[in-house]
Amino acid sequence: MLKPYIVGVDIGTGSTKAVSVDLEGNVLNVSQSSYPTLNPEPGYSEQEPEALWTGFQDCLQETVQAIGYAPDAISISSAMHSFIPVKADGTPLHNMITWADARSERMAELLRESAEAEFIYNTSGTPIHAMSPLCKLLWLKGNMPELFEQTHKFISIKEYIWFKLFQEFEIDYGIASATGLFDIIKLEWSPAIMEIAGIAADKLSTPVNTGFHRSLTEHPLMENLGLSKPLPIVVGSSDGCCANLGSAVTDDNKAALTIGTSAAVRVTSDAPVYNFKAMTFNYLLDEKTYVCGGPLNNGGIAINWAIEKFLNKPEPEAADYDFFFSQVEATSAGANGLIFVPYLTGERAPVWDTAVSANFVGLQLHHEQRHFFRAVVEGVCMAINEVLLAVEQATMPIKQLNISGGFLNAPVWVQVLANVTGKKLVVVQADDASAIGAAILAARVLHPEAQLEAKLSTESHAILPDYKQYETYKSLQPIYGSLYDNLKTVMHNLKSLNL
Repeated sequence: MLKPYIVGVDIGTGSTKAVSVDLEGNVLNVSQSSYPTLNPEPGYSEQEPEALWTGFQDCLQETVQAIGYAPDAISISSAMHSFIPVKADGTPLHNMITWADARSERMAELLRESAEAEFIYNTSGTPIHAMSPLCKLLWLKGNMPELFEQTHKFISIKEYIWFKLFQEFEIDYGIASATGLFDIIKLEWSPAIMEIAGIAADKLSTPVNTGFHRSLTEHPLMENLGLSKPLPIVVGSSDGCCANLGSAVTDDNKAALTIGTSAAVRVTSDAPVYNFKAMTFNYLLDEKTYVCGGPLNNGGIAINWAIEKFLNKPEPEAADYDFFFSQVEATSAGANGLIFVPYLTGERAPVWDTAVSANFVGLQLHHEQRHFFRAVVEGVCMAINEVLLAVEQATMPIKQLNISGGFLNAPVWVQVLANVTGKKLVVVQADDASAIGAAILAARVLHPEAQLEAKLSTESHAILPDYKQYETYKSLQPIYGSLYDNLKTVMHNLKSLNL
């Protein structure tokens, strides 16, 4: 008898990944499909929706080919804040605008300075930032009014793929709660915020809970997957919310930390956690569970930048990363007084400022290449710790960080993070936490007898901080934390020169 399995599909910004697990929680296969990001102008970040649909299908076909038979269910996780204007038949009228797109930054600034700012944040749980679909809507309305008027629906990439599958415009609570337009307490589109955006609810998809599912029937994908019976597909939640579930962060005193190109710190709560100054987010895992925290723009991208620029390696290879981290390991904590502020692509939490830039502070004649490398890693870790401190201020002390992401491949980076935060770091499972979380959501509603959560929440190993180094970083953290306020005007003035 063929063992049933569930595929958790995570639709990311750079690639789609499908992780297949059986009902005992064993990972059977991982498939991945990449696609490009388009940057037609500075500050623009777009993708072709059809390329992501192709990636979604390719991952499922590779999965079935590798395992040899079709899955029992599919569940979907996806990146947040994507924005696609579409026709009534689901055809895109414009490329998808990703979370990283900065063209609506002025709209975000005006909203943050408005009398309605705190109401928008407290109602929607979404930070007021250029990433937000609310700000993207305002930009589109002001800069492309004809397209704004022609649009039948404003949707995300997950809604686009869902429509491709079922010809229905539906959005899960998780993705809806990251739009800036959704009331996270009443679980409905906010009339007051929609009035600010200049749209009615019929321009948006119908919100559904994250366990909502439909069965795929009479679809070309069925033949490609070798399906002979209807396939249940669960709508799932956002990548961040699914990652908390996949990282076993479902109780107090734990947080999930993911570092890939960017980074995020997240806790799970039965109520929103508000911090208007730091604008910690509050997104929905389901109708009664909130994932709260803060995202950062600059994670692994800072390490890639340092390798590319300092070592003249535009396409770093494994040996380049090995050399970089060997230099970090050979350098003492504090990088001999050199601090790196990693705002290479602006920053989200806790400053929410697209006009800031990266800085090396404390540079002197005695600093060598290795000090720069160490400072870059420490700067990313101290930036993460700033968000962690903001989350703790709004909730409770966090004792453990369950970690995931590409940085796990660099043990010295993991250890520096432990030393900076003073926290126990735990690797729960090495496969993609967002895809695993999506699979768990499907199991909860379709296979409650499954053992996914028990098996996948098993700790593989823990990393403890070096408390002597922690004391060093504890002294440096307030200095790092003061740099944004001290350098903000300078950074903004430099950007305004447009040199």
